[in-house]
Amino acid sequence: MARIECPECGHVEETTGLVTICPNCKADLRTVMAEMGHRRERLREVAHDDSMTTHEYIVRTKDLHKIYKMGEVEVPALKGVDVNIRRGEYLSIMGPSGSGKSTLFNMVGGLDKPSRGTCFIEEVDMAQLDAFELAWLRCRKIGYIFQTFNLIPVMTALENVTLPMIFAGMSSDEMMERGALLLDLVGLGERLHHKPYELSGGQQQRVAVARSLANNPAIILADEPTGNLDLQTGKEIIDLLKELNEESGVTIISATHDLKMIDVSDRVIHIRDGQVERIENRADIDLEVGTLGQ
Repeated sequence: MARIECPECGHVEETTGLVTICPNCKADLRTVMAEMGHRRERLREVAHDDSMTTHEYIVRTKDLHKIYKMGEVEVPALKGVDVNIRRGEYLSIMGPSGSGKSTLFNMVGGLDKPSRGTCFIEEVDMAQLDAFELAWLRCRKIGYIFQTFNLIPVMTALENVTLPMIFAGMSSDEMMERGALLLDLVGLGERLHHKPYELSGGQQQRVAVARSLANNPAIILADEPTGNLDLQTGKEIIDLLKELNEESGVTIISATHDLKMIDVSDRVIHIRDGQVERIENRADIDLEVGTLGQ
């Protein structure tokens, strides 16, 4: 589904086909359609799942347990989580604070290891990887987006985006070219040399989105990506992530409380007390975004 905005009257048309004339003011939209086509080509170029494997599930967890020890006390965070995530899927994970969704995120992202059970990324058991292999996988297969942006304050937007590319071994020229292209794609082509304190919250999160795409990941993990943003800016980030998912085929896994995020998801996993409570397909969820209080 494409969103086309008329430059003359501001009318927004959602369509899966070709629209050459604005249905509201009859303005010519051929230039807008051409620009959208060019943007789609660039999205496919900078972000696509080029994995050699053809497994249906890009992420699998089996009987996943995580127990934290606080002195003599053991606190179970995950209690036997079984999840299968399809390649190219947009998945949202929901649950109250303390439900275990962030812990599950850390397992999938290779930031923590389970106490028991297994987590597979493209059928590779992450618990069996040594530190070097795990770092390689995180660098090249997974992109991260955090609620608090996690940008380095003394670095410019371009430097923040290109930092992961250093660890992937890219040349300086390749890094500068790709970094500028990614920032342009997220609407910050004129903010390359601005530091985080010179950017709004929404702009900082756009830098974080661009950084997550630095090394062409197969998976993007977005932990409450709209949590620190206002409603309109949050919707823009959600639309951007959905566009990336649809045009490039990258798998997006988001932990969220935002109903607008659910609206664009293929499936929603509900976590409670460290266990999967239920899994819903988007088509089965009766949700009207933006109607609260009306």
